[in-house]
Amino acid sequence: MSELELPKVETDTQPENQLDRDDHLRPEFVRAVLDAVEDGDDEAARALVEPLHPADIADLFELTPQEDRAALARAVTDLLDGDVFAEMNDYVREDLIDALTPTEVADLASELDTDDAVAIIEDMDEDEQRAVLRALDPDDRAAIEEALSYPEESAGRLMQRELIAVPEHWTVGDAIDYLRGHEELTTDFWEIFVVDPAHKPIGTCQLSWMLRTPRGIAMADVMKREQTLIPVDMDQEEVALRFQKYALISAAVVDHGGRLVGMITVDDIVHIISEEAGEDTLRLAGAGDGDINEPIGLTVRTRFTWLVVNLGTAMVASSVVGLFQGTIASFALLAVLMPIVSGMGGNAGTQTLAVVVRALATNQLTSSNTVRMIGREFRIAAANGVMLGALIGCGTYVIFRNTDLSLVIAAAMLTNNLVAGLSGVLVPITLDKFRIDPAVSSAVFVTTMTDTMGFFSFLGLASLWGLHG
Repeated sequence: MSELELPKVETDTQPENQLDRDDHLRPEFVRAVLDAVEDGDDEAARALVEPLHPADIADLFELTPQEDRAALARAVTDLLDGDVFAEMNDYVREDLIDALTPTEVADLASELDTDDAVAIIEDMDEDEQRAVLRALDPDDRAAIEEALSYPEESAGRLMQRELIAVPEHWTVGDAIDYLRGHEELTTDFWEIFVVDPAHKPIGTCQLSWMLRTPRGIAMADVMKREQTLIPVDMDQEEVALRFQKYALISAAVVDHGGRLVGMITVDDIVHIISEEAGEDTLRLAGAGDGDINEPIGLTVRTRFTWLVVNLGTAMVASSVVGLFQGTIASFALLAVLMPIVSGMGGNAGTQTLAVVVRALATNQLTSSNTVRMIGREFRIAAANGVMLGALIGCGTYVIFRNTDLSLVIAAAMLTNNLVAGLSGVLVPITLDKFRIDPAVSSAVFVTTMTDTMGFFSFLGLASLWGLHG
């Protein structure tokens, strides 16, 4: 072996027979675990699962059919610690939590940071919550009760209370001695918060700075005074945007009096960004949470509600068609071509809507550039409308050899594309102004406008033009 070669180290956490190249559990491994559980060989099942990382154990339960999860949990019960529950899908976690006693849930919560413990307890029924809280140690109970008092999806729910804060008059040596002399302090932190006598954060100090600074230097001289403070009631989506904008690793959370009450770390923000992005996409389609572990009944109700709304908008569009029954009867080709105009308008509106909703969600679109955004989308719609109109007009002429019909559908395509572009930007902006989530309601309004205007513009122009067979 040459001096530059390193020996290969086999790790037990990701053996080749468990994970594939994408770090997903192999189907044959999952099947082997479930077969062992089905055969009653709990020892074999546990031996297979034990080397897995907590996140992979959580994935195993998510990949297990709902009816088999309880048996799997009994087989590997001693491996189901707080870290596994913290990584687990919400619906799967709720299934397993329901099978535990309040004391067992309290034991799990006590192993976790406050934010992860809250994530387990917050979805429980009120009576079950009280039972779990009674079983907790007084300090843990007080911290979790405080977190539950904040609004859902706020910084107060997201933050963890376990942090390191030192007074500004301490030296670097004092801080290091404090960290070494108190074993009960949290071990997962990247920076230390420096506070004044009122416990208000006045700066932060990264651990790397402390390790490279002489012990006698005051913390106030080595700390960074500029910091991003997160209000305790800030929405988690806004918190994620601040982390993204300022490239934060962690940030202090302050109450209404400006006092330090918690800390949010980037690992929590990664989950939030993923959840919010997927949530907005699914809301645009009216698909609810879109979680494959969501109960079928809840999924059916969510989707059916929006399908009923879409049915109503379709009836509105069809009523417009009814106004031109005579025109359609006199020239049947109109019935063949009119879905093209409305369908293309709907696609164009959806494109614009997706861009605007994302811009609103990421704070790219504000009151400062709204007018410019509207003008931009109008120009894009006009350009696409002209090109699509010319394309559909030429295609119609080639097929039907009717100049009037070609001009009418080209004009209708341009008109509906302009409507699609304007509605795609104005509808979400208007809903956002009224504090209504544009990701939830915009698609229905935009689709209604493009369908209605698509039929009205095409059939109305055909009627005015006097087209007939």
